Amino acid sequence: MHELGVVFHIMDTVEKVAAENGAEGISKVVLELGEVSTVIESYLQNCWKWAAKKRELFAKAELIVEKLPAVTYCEGCGETYPTVEYGKICPYCKSADTWLLQGSEFNIKEIEVYGRQ
Repeated sequence: MHELGVVFHIMDTVEKVAAENGAEGISKVVLELGEVSTVIESYLQNCWKWAAKKRELFAKAELIVEKLPAVTYCEGCGETYPTVEYGKICPYCKSADTWLLQGSEFNIKEIEVYGRQ
């Protein structure tokens, strides 16, 4: 389960941002999670709840996950299509000359803090 490592990475990053901005605590973190990122949202949420109890800064923090759809680009015809539905083969021209445009990433989109100094 690499989700715990992902949570630690997110929390470490958020802690640095909070320290730079004099925040006393985090109330919300919004994460963009790609549809084919290999991170399982339910595991991520469970790890978040466990880890938040271990770090005072996150005692009241909520994790909000926004899904990013996986989109593939076809070099053959220049079209984009939903990756999960069609896979590597373009549904328009049947080319395998495709690459993932979006959907494997996870990004911290927003951090909501309280008690700024």
